[in-house]
Amino acid sequence: MGGVKTAISLDEELFNKVNKLARDMHVSRSRLFTIAVKDYLKKQENQSLLAQLNEAYSDYPDDEEKKISQSMRAEHSKIIKQESW
Repeated sequence: MGGVKTAISLDEELFNKVNKLARDMHVSRSRLFTIAVKDYLKKQENQSLLAQLNEAYSDYPDDEEKKISQSMRAEHSKIIKQESW
């Protein structure tokens, strides 16, 4: 896949930090930005997935549902005890 050129504006302090990091990592600025954006997008994807999982598992039984469940378990236990295995 071919690359697409884009222009961005950075304040000078950030630009200098980017240049230093790119030198330290032995990569071009373009490669550094690609790495950074991919990492950011992956983190956003993970946050979105986490939010979906939290939503899916947030439906815990309320107190009334817990009482019903406990009552059903107690009745089930009585029935099982009466069975001749």
